[in-house]
Amino acid sequence: MKSLHLTALEAFPLVKPGDDLPDLIWRSLTENNLQIQSGDILVIAQKVVSKAENRYRDLSKVIPSDNAEKLSRITGKDPRFVELVLQESRSVLRAKTNTLIVEHRLGFVCANAGIDHSNVESLSNTTEDWMLMLPENPDLSAAKIRERLEKETGCEIGVMIIDSHGRSWRMGIVGVAIGYSGVPGLVDMRGHKDLFGYELKVTQIAAADELAASASLLMGQADESLPVVLARGFPYPLRESSFRELIRPSDQDLFR
Repeated sequence: MKSLHLTALEAFPLVKPGDDLPDLIWRSLTENNLQIQSGDILVIAQKVVSKAENRYRDLSKVIPSDNAEKLSRITGKDPRFVELVLQESRSVLRAKTNTLIVEHRLGFVCANAGIDHSNVESLSNTTEDWMLMLPENPDLSAAKIRERLEKETGCEIGVMIIDSHGRSWRMGIVGVAIGYSGVPGLVDMRGHKDLFGYELKVTQIAAADELAASASLLMGQADESLPVVLARGFPYPLRESSFRELIRPSDQDLFR
């Protein structure tokens, strides 16, 4: 019987800048009486990766540009925050009251360049203006975690880093992959036959995003403290890939 099992690691410690995240994950697996098997995938929330990599920024030290000031007046957002968004972005796609949609420097489209203040503790006693940026290179972050855990276990695994994104035509946020190692981003079904023998012409499955959304259900969005999920039974072969697989080329983007 085909099945997919997702297990959130309970009592995962709060992550601080400079923490050895692979070691924390390894210890948490042991404390949760879980053993990694070949074919497993570890799905990790972006926030703990960013915290370990010290991707914090203090708004009190940010000087907004003229463009940031202009967008601040349009959106109603703090101009210093807008400046951070611009620094992380290739271009601004939409700006209106309380909304700033950009093309992130990594290639995907999201609100506020993924910069967040929720579940971000202050790093000093003098300011609450700390913001958390996305990892500098999520694919590389995932690869480093995977390398360490494969060395510890002797198993071939995949590692994904996920974040929560909104969607153009639907309400609510969902978990999506922003970086991975050893996991297929897309599964190409073109050329396969359906139940009635018809050949599929355009079907490509965003397998990494489907798993990200599933794991995000367990992680939650508030005070759950469940940033790591062990996935077993992923229905596609693991392989080397890059997050670039999931980025739609601009000449094929019909919605900008």
